Amino acid sequence: MQKQRHYEMDMTSGPLLGKIIRFTVPLILTGILQLLYNAADVIVVGRFAGSTALAAVSSTGSLTGLIINFFMGFSLGASVLVAQAYGAGDHQQISDAIHTSVMVSILCGVLVSVLGMVFGRPLLELMDSPADVIDQSTLYITILFAGSIFNLVFNFGASILRAVGDTKRPMYYLVLSGLVNVVLNLILVVGFHMGVAGVALATVASQMMSCVLVILCLIRSQTVVRLDLRKLRLNPRMTRRLLQIGLPAGLQSAMFSISNMLIQSSVNSFGSAVMAGNGAAGNIESFVYTAMNALYTACLTFTSQNVGARRPERIGRILMLCQLCVVTVGLTMGALELTFARQLIGIYSTDPHVIEMGVIRSSILALPYFLCGMMDVLVGSLRGMGNSFVPMIISIVGVCVFRVGWVYTVFAAHHTLQTLYLSYPVSWAMTALAHFVCFLLVRHNLIKKMRGGPVPQRA
Repeated sequence: MQKQRHYEMDMTSGPLLGKIIRFTVPLILTGILQLLYNAADVIVVGRFAGSTALAAVSSTGSLTGLIINFFMGFSLGASVLVAQAYGAGDHQQISDAIHTSVMVSILCGVLVSVLGMVFGRPLLELMDSPADVIDQSTLYITILFAGSIFNLVFNFGASILRAVGDTKRPMYYLVLSGLVNVVLNLILVVGFHMGVAGVALATVASQMMSCVLVILCLIRSQTVVRLDLRKLRLNPRMTRRLLQIGLPAGLQSAMFSISNMLIQSSVNSFGSAVMAGNGAAGNIESFVYTAMNALYTACLTFTSQNVGARRPERIGRILMLCQLCVVTVGLTMGALELTFARQLIGIYSTDPHVIEMGVIRSSILALPYFLCGMMDVLVGSLRGMGNSFVPMIISIVGVCVFRVGWVYTVFAAHHTLQTLYLSYPVSWAMTALAHFVCFLLVRHNLIKKMRGGPVPQRA
């Protein structure tokens, strides 16, 4: 039991920076390993199945994100609930939050599979996927959605572990499953010439492995995060709180995906070579985003534990340190992406035209990408304080509505890739500023509410 407790972290006392770094580094590696699922798909299919198959795989990201990210918002609710209960030392609330969250993940996984398989092709048609791409794209996403329950359950389970400071074991599980994904990609695509079906099956198999590992970890745990399958049920109070926090996060993610689908539709109008280059550059950006997103999760979790422990005076310093880290990570990785853009995109495709189209995107988005990280860290702080609705509204207006307006006005008047891509950094900067104003108000109200309240004692 002592060994298992070693994975946990008390975020409510002592210096913060060292703990934030220890929490974040495994989370960055975990996110990168998850991205390697898709990266392996894109690289293998681009190298061994041709540019049409590459376009088919890379162009589905915004669509799969639309459905999966909506339900993934619930995992943020699980993280907040478990972290707040852990900070308060309330073991019964921790148990209720864990069992409700896992049950929700199973139900959501079934729903995602059904929705994805039924509406996948119609949505691809709405995105104006070219005739030479749409059949393979449909096959790819159908297989992914069929196995999406494994992805959702793993992410909920990993969120539970991260809520108590354990970011290492999810990383270990993804090391193993990531290796399985790469090996299966090579076997199914290179060896059996299965194309997009092969990379999709490899991804689902690796997700199933990581799902089984995280659930076994929770079942065998001798700490407060132990999962008892006999207790799986929807606790009404916890379900309501999970929806209050997770649903706005899910809706925000879905709206982001819708705006990205609109951007993808605009990219599609330039042809399959531009689609492939955009997809390759976007895949590289995902690594930068994932590293920055680890600071979002850190800010959310550290803030949640301190709210549970009634120590709101630490929230401002948590935000400041996470912002310092996210700017450092974003600028460093963005500069590396910009410097080596041609070589990095060349990993995905050897077609000179595809590479050139990818370089255009990187030249515009690589350096200002840290603004996206700053925006997300502010959202993490707000959600950690239990306020998920307001940042959803700000994000939808500042990012989604703005980008839609940009496409139909600025981009319509200046129909170039450069004009289209500029909508990203402008929306990030505007939305981050609005979130900061909201943070000041929410923190002020929280401190006022908690003033004079008792500090819970950890059991």
